[in-house]
Amino acid sequence: MQLTVWTYEGPPHVGAMRVATGMEGLHYVLHAPQGDTYADLLFTMIERRNQRPPVTYTTFAARDLGKDTAELFKTAARGAYERFKPQAMIVGASCTGSLIQDDPGGLAKALSLPVPVVTVDLPAYQRKENWGAAETFYQLTRALAGPNAPPPGSQRPARPAGQRPTCNLLGPTALGFRHRDDVREITMLLNQLGIDVNVTAPMGATPADLARLGDADFNVVMYPEIASLAASWLARMFHQPFTKVVPIGVSATREFIKEVAALAGVDPEPVLKSASSRLTWYSHSVDSTYLTNKRVFIFGDATHVVAAARIASQEIGFKVVGLGTYSREFGREIREAAKLYDVEPLITDDYLEVEAKVAELHPELVLGTQMERHIAKRLGVPCAVISAPVHVQDFPARYAPQMGFEGANVIFDTWVHPLMMGLEEHLLQMFRDDFEFKDGAMPSHLGHAPAVEVTAPAVAPDVAIAEVTTTTVTTETTTTTVVWAADAEKELRKIPFFVRGKARRNTERYASEIGVATITVETLYDAKAHFSR
Repeated sequence: MQLTVWTYEGPPHVGAMRVATGMEGLHYVLHAPQGDTYADLLFTMIERRNQRPPVTYTTFAARDLGKDTAELFKTAARGAYERFKPQAMIVGASCTGSLIQDDPGGLAKALSLPVPVVTVDLPAYQRKENWGAAETFYQLTRALAGPNAPPPGSQRPARPAGQRPTCNLLGPTALGFRHRDDVREITMLLNQLGIDVNVTAPMGATPADLARLGDADFNVVMYPEIASLAASWLARMFHQPFTKVVPIGVSATREFIKEVAALAGVDPEPVLKSASSRLTWYSHSVDSTYLTNKRVFIFGDATHVVAAARIASQEIGFKVVGLGTYSREFGREIREAAKLYDVEPLITDDYLEVEAKVAELHPELVLGTQMERHIAKRLGVPCAVISAPVHVQDFPARYAPQMGFEGANVIFDTWVHPLMMGLEEHLLQMFRDDFEFKDGAMPSHLGHAPAVEVTAPAVAPDVAIAEVTTTTVTTETTTTTVVWAADAEKELRKIPFFVRGKARRNTERYASEIGVATITVETLYDAKAHFSR
């Protein structure tokens, strides 16, 4: 067993919680021990929801294992129905609760509750959170929409003349990265095309809404990790086509408009002509030439990683030096994307592997999850968050979608600001010896009062080297201690802070390889020339 501090995904019952919490009129009864009851923390603290998640726990303790835990589950399920009166319920066990094999589905069936009860059997030790959300949504869709499916072999009736086309938005859940705002943005875009939204699910839907998913003409798969399974089933049973393009980025949004227009039988040109995004203009502006060929490393869920790599490479002008995902179920898609940028895909759920890869590649920007934000902070590299898992700061009160044309604007700001702030800090570092930038100096726009004289502490010539950084460098065959001379340290500080760590490491490695014990300014520039070849 591998112990870890962080995980990219929780167990699959957390995915089921995300579906239940996003929906209305649905209640989740979870057979779980004390310690697995953390739904409130996830949704009310991180997502800042204004109501508690609709989850009831059996909450058995160690002393209950010698008793009838099955009866404990039946009591909890019956009490949850009587208290909350949901339209439907889902039942299951947490990872620890599954070990006692009480069969929540069979127990709930024996209660004969007067509402649909859907069993979600989630293999806790083989699968994880996104799979659990996808499986839960699929099982709910089958159970609630299935009775309304047309007979096998029948054709889907044509839409009545003059009736606006309709679609379902599939995939948004609670605790999803910007799902709330993405739904709003895509709904507005579809309305501009003359397409109505029949049902948005799971988020915001009721069990009764799921029962009428088959009424729509087609489905929009917003997040394949969550919706692909249900969309494929709806395509088989109701003959509903579904979208393949995820509208993240300007180019992908334009492709998405054409795709949904073809499915709905409407003209996309008026919307395409009126559409605009500042990302396109900004990325071609003079200011953005500073961004060209910035090395970027991307990691997160597969959907956002593939979209981010395309935006970074084609729409902003970054150079993708690495990409990967923790979504093993979408490993094929990541491998195909990696081929486009001639990089090695990283498919792992071990954040230590991700950290090692970031350190190896020395990117100038990291795009990732909250894990990569911590990693980048330790390595001194700018970072922007593009994917769940995220923390409370990534659930902003403001409107901040990732999809559509407005989403492209948000993405440009989110990615570029860390780099531009780095440039500002670099300029401050460059001019730190200017008299106006010394501590205590009077700002020039406030008059001409004499600047406060700042006197550096005296340093004896024979300790100028000893008081600066000493580093031990280990190569494959030797371990060498290198010392930075004071003038070399001063010169190093002129390098932008976001690549300074890389410059320091490369210089120390170069000095070690050529047998130099003290790094001078000449060594620093020799190393720069060496690694530039």
